[in-house]
Amino acid sequence: MGGSRRVANDPLRKERILDAALTVIAEHGVHRTTHRRIAEAAGVPLGSLTYHFDSLETILTEAFRRLGESMSAHYDAVLRGAADRSGAIDAVTDLICGETYATPRELTLINEMYAYGNHHDDVGELGRQWLERSWASLALHFTPPACRALDALIEGWTIHQFVERKPLDRALVHTTVTVVAEGVR
Repeated sequence: MGGSRRVANDPLRKERILDAALTVIAEHGVHRTTHRRIAEAAGVPLGSLTYHFDSLETILTEAFRRLGESMSAHYDAVLRGAADRSGAIDAVTDLICGETYATPRELTLINEMYAYGNHHDDVGELGRQWLERSWASLALHFTPPACRALDALIEGWTIHQFVERKPLDRALVHTTVTVVAEGVR
């Protein structure tokens, strides 16, 4: 038998690094995210980043994967909680009008992910997979064409709310979601 096996004294370090990467991206943008900023935000030695990840690009990709999976799980839970199509229309309205889908921080991260994914194939693929998970969640209650249209409404109106920095007209959103859900076949 060989020597003793080293036991990690910080088993959640990798997750803290990914969470810190998202914090740095939200505060500074992808273009100003560095190993040093991530290590500082995570409260870990700089060498920990290269121990757990082979490049900054890998950290960014894994951080965006974590974001997409977390947000997709929430999105899916909201739609699975709807008992019927009417409840699903209300759930979609809630996703658009409230902070249940995306907080301002999460919207910043989503936009950073989409921009970064435009130039990095792995992150672009994560964005496509996220769309497919969203459509699958919506498909619990709506037709495939309605799923695509509703997902575009969710994304677009959420971005508008973020840019305008004021609440949306819930009645208008609900009416629009209903028209799309019932009319797009």
